[in-house]
Amino acid sequence: MRPVVLVLLVVCTLLICASDGFANGLVLNLGPEEFVEANGVDIVVPGYSVPSFVDWNNDNLNDLVIGEGGGATRGKVRVYLNVGTESNPQFLDYFYAQSGSSDLNCPPVGCMGCFPRVVYWNGDEPNNLKDLLVGQADGTVKIFFNIGTDESPTFDGGTFLQVGQTGAKKNIDVGDRATPTVVDWNGDSRKDLVVGGLDGRIHIFLNGGTDTSPNFFTETFAQASGSPLVVPGQRSSPVVLDLNGDGKKDLLTGNTDGQLLFYNNVATDAAPAFSGYIRVDSNGVPIDLSGTPRSRPFVCDWTGDGYLDVLIGAGDVGGGKVHLYRTMPPGDINKDYAVDFVDFALFAQYWLQTGCGKCGGADLAGSDGNVDINDLQQFTENWLAGVSAP
Repeated sequence: MRPVVLVLLVVCTLLICASDGFANGLVLNLGPEEFVEANGVDIVVPGYSVPSFVDWNNDNLNDLVIGEGGGATRGKVRVYLNVGTESNPQFLDYFYAQSGSSDLNCPPVGCMGCFPRVVYWNGDEPNNLKDLLVGQADGTVKIFFNIGTDESPTFDGGTFLQVGQTGAKKNIDVGDRATPTVVDWNGDSRKDLVVGGLDGRIHIFLNGGTDTSPNFFTETFAQASGSPLVVPGQRSSPVVLDLNGDGKKDLLTGNTDGQLLFYNNVATDAAPAFSGYIRVDSNGVPIDLSGTPRSRPFVCDWTGDGYLDVLIGAGDVGGGKVHLYRTMPPGDINKDYAVDFVDFALFAQYWLQTGCGKCGGADLAGSDGNVDINDLQQFTENWLAGVSAP
């Protein structure tokens, strides 16, 4: 094998000189399921968990914000501050987000408490303050404005977001289980509102106001093959961003069954449309949480390595856990979240093989069952990126 390794090393060196960064392709090459811990044990919240990973206190470290509640348990928003590092988040105790002088809360209805997302909604002057967008189990959506500081947020009593023509506004209501996110859906540099719901559809509220004073006039729906997209199993929970490197926003969503579904944008970035879905794998097996746990995903860079990872909230046995799926960089053949010389040696064992399926993870370019120069270039670009295990 030594001559093959030597030849590959020479080729690899040449490619490194010519390479210009990360390889394109689906970025969600997710590794095995993990669970986020605090104080050395799995985090478990009452009811159903809805995680996100954002910098709550402006210390340049992302923190864990989790919606909880459902059934008979009133919804709340708990915050775990990151006491670790960017590459190795660590959590101890938590506190609840405050509304006035008490815990911010949502009515306890069905299989969801609060569905929180940290946003900068209204461009407060003179300082831009993080606000809290909250979906509620009854299908409504509230914005809680920050009346504290950006470093130590506290919120007002909340305002229902509305839709309709001037003089005929009504509260946004997607039926049940509102799961909102903010994104510029149509590329006009103004924040729009995208909301999942129990009906499985993706409700779109385009902003007809300004970026700092949103105003919603109509409700439409994300389209798939010319009809409103309906997530199988219902209870859509959308994440909207470019997930395959083609410059167009895609759709990632959970559902009642605990799966994670990827919808590729087959239209344009300014007018997204979809056609079918694929189930997202974890360690080569489609994600399918036990029972009907209501998967609610959030995409982030958990370890600051430049790759997108996924948190999934759910209703697990005994309470809601936070499921973590870290992306294994393409070329991470030994699955240690690093692309290094060990992987290179393993890659060399598959060099010039054909008809070998996934080839142990060495078939990186096109998944054609062959290991050739195209796969070597993909491998080299990821090695060049310098990804290292946390």
